[in-house]
Amino acid sequence: MIEVTGLRVVLPPSTVALHGVDLSIERGEFVVVLGRSGAGKTTFLRCLNRLVDPTAGTIKVAGRAVTGAGAPAVRGVRRQIGMVFQQFNLVRRASALDNVLAGRLGYVPPVPSLFGSFPRADRERARACLDQVGLGHLAARRADTLSGGEQQRVAIARALAQRPAVILADEPTASLDPALTSSIMDILKAINVEQGLTLVVSQHQLETALAYATRIVGFREGRIAFDGPPAALTPTVVRAIYGEGETP
Repeated sequence: MIEVTGLRVVLPPSTVALHGVDLSIERGEFVVVLGRSGAGKTTFLRCLNRLVDPTAGTIKVAGRAVTGAGAPAVRGVRRQIGMVFQQFNLVRRASALDNVLAGRLGYVPPVPSLFGSFPRADRERARACLDQVGLGHLAARRADTLSGGEQQRVAIARALAQRPAVILADEPTASLDPALTSSIMDILKAINVEQGLTLVVSQHQLETALAYATRIVGFREGRIAFDGPPAALTPTVVRAIYGEGETP
């Protein structure tokens, strides 16, 4: 589902964020990306949908080239990739339903969408996605009146509205009360299991990764320090990812 070869990213002026990363992710995997702040987790995720342009290397998602693709091709690839951000990235004055409809923007003509004109099927799809995350009853509520956990569920519904093959989530629980972590991760896991979607989720909580991942990829200083099942994440491996004396 995701093929990454020789991925290198140099951020201005000369910071090497990723050093020649090679990674293959199969359809239906739930991959949690671990690592300290600055290890390259976010840069890696943002390269997968071209929010960050790689300096070198190649990326394919669902068999389509991400790197080297022109604007129309990138737009097509992004339809296949849902993105959930740490800070939700919702339009605060818009309703929950309108925020979810933003997930359909890649499928409709741009001019009608500017005026909120979406086909009936898209509106039904958006409502179904809100129902899926348990927020159908709040469809008309403005985003800025929702709690943090509810806003993140709207963001997940927006990603689902795209009908993606892959969902990327960049530390989706980092901005939430710790008590809400399991509710958000439960939703993501259900999407993975029930719909067979491939999920790549960056996390800073080791216990969360162990509880939900089918595979863990550990980054350290822009390189992969570990790639394997949760059961193989021994204390020695944790030190290899986070360093001596560090705790995730």
